[in-house]
Amino acid sequence: MKKILIANRGEIALRIVRACRDAGYGSVAIASEADIQALYARAADEVYPLKGNSPLETYLNQDAILDIATRSGADAVHPGYGLLSENEIFAAAVEAAGLVWIGPPAEAISQLGDKVRARAIARKVGAPLLPSLEGGNLTVERAHEFIEANGLPIIIKAQNGGGGRGMRIVRAVDELEAQIAAAEREAGLAFGRPECFVEVYAEHARHVETQCLADADGTVAVLATRDCTLQRRQQKLIEEAPAPFLSDVQLKQLKESSIGILKEVDYRGAATCEFLVTAKGEIYFLEVNTRVQVEHPVTEEITGVDIIREMFNIAEGKPLLFTDVAVRGHSIEFRINAEDPWADFRPVPGKIKRLQLPGGPGVRVDFGYAEGDTIPPYYDSLVGKLIVTGRDRGQALARASRALTELKLEGVKTIIPLHRTILNRDEFVATYPQEFVVHTRWIDAEIGRLSEEALKLEDQPSTQQASLIERVEDFAEDSADFPGYRIGVKAPLSGLVLEVCVNEGDRINRGDVVAIMESMKMEQSIIAEESGVVAKINVVKGAFIDMDADLIGLD
Repeated sequence: MKKILIANRGEIALRIVRACRDAGYGSVAIASEADIQALYARAADEVYPLKGNSPLETYLNQDAILDIATRSGADAVHPGYGLLSENEIFAAAVEAAGLVWIGPPAEAISQLGDKVRARAIARKVGAPLLPSLEGGNLTVERAHEFIEANGLPIIIKAQNGGGGRGMRIVRAVDELEAQIAAAEREAGLAFGRPECFVEVYAEHARHVETQCLADADGTVAVLATRDCTLQRRQQKLIEEAPAPFLSDVQLKQLKESSIGILKEVDYRGAATCEFLVTAKGEIYFLEVNTRVQVEHPVTEEITGVDIIREMFNIAEGKPLLFTDVAVRGHSIEFRINAEDPWADFRPVPGKIKRLQLPGGPGVRVDFGYAEGDTIPPYYDSLVGKLIVTGRDRGQALARASRALTELKLEGVKTIIPLHRTILNRDEFVATYPQEFVVHTRWIDAEIGRLSEEALKLEDQPSTQQASLIERVEDFAEDSADFPGYRIGVKAPLSGLVLEVCVNEGDRINRGDVVAIMESMKMEQSIIAEESGVVAKINVVKGAFIDMDADLIGLD
């Protein structure tokens, strides 16, 4: 390999650009119209534009990316995470074009990317599994039968893909039909495949995973564990390595299950095997991510292994030089997302007016944006990652508190205040295992209290969710600006219209869902805040609409 095309964007693209430079490879970036001046594009040796902005016409456009690979003279492709990173069709197309795919074989992606097939493999090698309803053809009737046999709650999951997309928890039977439809819709949008399956949902469980590397000779190394329990809507926000408060027996089970699964499919490259740890200490296999993870830096910090560089070496056919590595210290990663945590984590794209990054011992920042850059509404909300490392968990937490105080980002709302607040909660900063009682739904359950505590810490007024309704006074005078209706139901964010749920002439009530939008990979229901008759619909399914524009008009 001499020149690597990076089929991604944002902070991971910049991370790979830097790894290319460290290893002596040329780097080729691709950029949508919104990203052409992005930090990663400016850092790469070469950058090629992609026409348009939507993911489908840019970073998911396989033909356009392969054409750029040819024109640039690239001889390898690194897909990063998300987007096409777990698409076996793209992996096969890259290799068919005579390029090196810096990832696992297409067949391994296919086997493990399908969660149902992955569960069959896990079952074969003896990894523990929760009861599930699999086999395709998920219907409301079959799901009802599963609930009768196994009880509630259950979780509906996309069969293909991950990252929290296409997941819905069902705690009441009357929610079932709507939640299946929502999960299938989101899965289809995110992964192009709407198939879902059902699994028993383990309440108050932790999310623990293993970072693995495998070479072409069949050697599998488990570098370390990570804990990724703190999530919102099944998407990770804080990750740490090694996973705290695990017994030797649990660690042995995690390692043996991971190695067994990867060896079964002749895996090659970086992989993450994900598990649940219940409140009773039981371990259950979840899935395998066949790519580098967002949270890979915490493992790098405690092992000294450059995971991206190891991916390069494995792709070139070089053997792993280790099977076990020494773990030193403790590392915690905080995802800095452009979201308003006190307004249901609503995405907030916009211009970064000020960015002051922290420094000092144990601090690493992997950011995809710089001061003055604009965060576009078309992609995910991740701005960057703050990674803090100490000799032990206590020191890492102390340094994290200091670093988050130093970190200043103005111009867009972020979840920095949420992180600061979590660091003041005993459930997270616990010293003993019985005190460490966070779980995967902990943030969702505690968000009200966290908001109140953040007010005290920040000593500033609460951020109120923006109204979705504009009241038009003196309608007769302003009728030219609002033809045909009195009240506009506004888009609370810039994004894609997934569904329009009403028709012109419909009478709706306050609280009704009138449309469903997606922005920065998050789905948002648009709620009517006043009753009325739908006088005009200004959008169609699939359209992109700017924030504050009228979706519909009410009389």
